Amino acid sequence: MYKIGFIGLGIMGKPMCKNLLKAGYEVVAYDIVGAAVDEVVACGATRGADNADVASKSDVVITMVPNSPQVKTAVLGPRGVMEGAKKGMILVDMSSINPIASKEVCAEVEKMGCSMIDAPVSGGEPKAIDGTLSIMVGGKQEVFDKVKDILDVMGASVKLCGGIGAGNTTKLANQIVVAVNIAAVGEALVFGKKAGVDPEAIFEAIRGGLAGSTVMDAKAPMMMDGNFKPGFRINLHIKDLNNAIDTGHSVGAPLPLTSAVMEMMQWLKANGYEKEDHSALVRYYEYLGETDVRR
Repeated sequence: MYKIGFIGLGIMGKPMCKNLLKAGYEVVAYDIVGAAVDEVVACGATRGADNADVASKSDVVITMVPNSPQVKTAVLGPRGVMEGAKKGMILVDMSSINPIASKEVCAEVEKMGCSMIDAPVSGGEPKAIDGTLSIMVGGKQEVFDKVKDILDVMGASVKLCGGIGAGNTTKLANQIVVAVNIAAVGEALVFGKKAGVDPEAIFEAIRGGLAGSTVMDAKAPMMMDGNFKPGFRINLHIKDLNNAIDTGHSVGAPLPLTSAVMEMMQWLKANGYEKEDHSALVRYYEYLGETDVRR
């Protein structure tokens, strides 16, 4: 079994790291938040001093950090992964970043005799805990084949989507669909409430038809309960939609619905809701409609 380095122990990274430990992998872990490292060390991980130290002790290094700048710093910066990497090491970047950045990082990694795939995830904290994430991968088939068993520990669906950057492109497509779907659910429930129909009755009536979706099943109850405890925070979805819009502009892809939902999320951020779950999109419609959909 490969010895794994794990960098980034946030809401998603920490349970993903724990699942690798449960599967019997030897893991060296690092995060800038010491308490997060303490928690995985208590579960059997070895503490890394910094990113370079983690890489020096690992065959495969997984990074799970917020965005493109953090990936570049963690991998290519001072005391970064590549300072400690041994020739032949595989970098698995599971962060959700701009696919152009993935290509830039990969080019530098390969110059140093190592390999890289981008492998962002979808499913939020519950599926990270359960080990049932959807993992979208970009990179070379032979590199993917070497690490697929590792990815299978963390995900129920692991799919190679194309060359480097294809994983993040696919993840951004996922985030577009999720954002627009959540907004549509919120819009529909507020519409129903304003027209005099119980939002819960609407949800139960339509969830089994063509309008039904995993998003509706997960987010409509949260909206009706006013439970916006974050599984995936608004500010992280803003980051993803920013990357989607930037990428769309660079390749000439129109994103009018994505841009509209981005403005809704910016309203939520401006009003102090950026750390809530993205189901809080319903707040935007409730504000405009001067009502709520609580049951």
